Amino acid sequence: MYFGKKRRTHPTDRVPPNQNVTTKMPVLHAGNVPYYEDISKWNLQIYGLVEHPKLYTLNDIMTLFPQVDLSNDIHCVTGWSKLDASWQGVRTMDIIKDVNIKDYAHYVILHAEEGWTTNLSIEDFLKETSLLAHSFNNEPLTPEHGFPLRGVFPHLYFWKSAKWLRGIQFTEHNHPGFWERNGYHMKGDPWKEERYAFD
Repeated sequence: MYFGKKRRTHPTDRVPPNQNVTTKMPVLHAGNVPYYEDISKWNLQIYGLVEHPKLYTLNDIMTLFPQVDLSNDIHCVTGWSKLDASWQGVRTMDIIKDVNIKDYAHYVILHAEEGWTTNLSIEDFLKETSLLAHSFNNEPLTPEHGFPLRGVFPHLYFWKSAKWLRGIQFTEHNHPGFWERNGYHMKGDPWKEERYAFD
């Protein structure tokens, strides 16, 4: 299913193979949309193979780290792409500066509400374009789009950009997350059409 105005582009342009451009921001997820009565009780845990685990409140994320405004293209495994999406937040490389990742940490597991997880290589997690976003188009994320914090990894299919983040765990081995255990590709490179485990 595709949403909004569609435009086919050549895959060597900004849109990967077999994707259609939309002007809307579709809402796709498994499980319930979390709502927070008291956002001061929300936190983000950074742990695993690190020397200095951290626990940050939303206020910490908004005030302790450089805030960036990044524009990128996003590509969903279901076949839609949205160009020039505008995100505000903190680069992943900034939020982990003080945790001292151990040398044998090669992967990251993102933990979200309701036990949802997804996996990334540490290289994908720490790319220059990788972001933990609290806002979209200069407005706080809506609950449906991941409030208060979501990952944004535009070089991968959008399911890797986990909504409703609660934890970032560094591991030695690559552990499949929710969709990966249900047949999705372990990496999810849209330019290689790594949609499913059998691709």
